[in-house]
Amino acid sequence: MLKLVNLRRLVLDIHKSVNRPSLVELSEVITRVSGVEAINITVTEMDVGTMGLNVTVEGQNIDHEALMKNIEELGAVIQSIDEVAAGKRLIENIKR
Repeated sequence: MLKLVNLRRLVLDIHKSVNRPSLVELSEVITRVSGVEAINITVTEMDVGTMGLNVTVEGQNIDHEALMKNIEELGAVIQSIDEVAAGKRLIENIKR
C-alpha cells in the first residue's frame, strides 16, 4: 500500500446492529489499527435493529485500509467518510 499522506483524523458514519458488535468491541478493534491513538464513538440514531454512529479516529499515519477492513469484518457498515485530516498538524474545522 502506498502511503502518500499522514492521515491524522477520520470521521466515519457507521451503522451496526443494535446487539453486535458492542461499542466496546468496536473500539477495541479500531484501537488495534496501526497509527490509531484515540477514538470517540457517539450514537447518533437508534432504530429497532440498527444503530447509527459517528466515529472519530485520531493518530499518526492511520492505516485507513486496515481500519475499514477491521470495521467491516465486525459486521458494521461504513456509510460515509465525513472528514479527513492529514499533514504535519491538525486544523480544526471552523463553523461558518
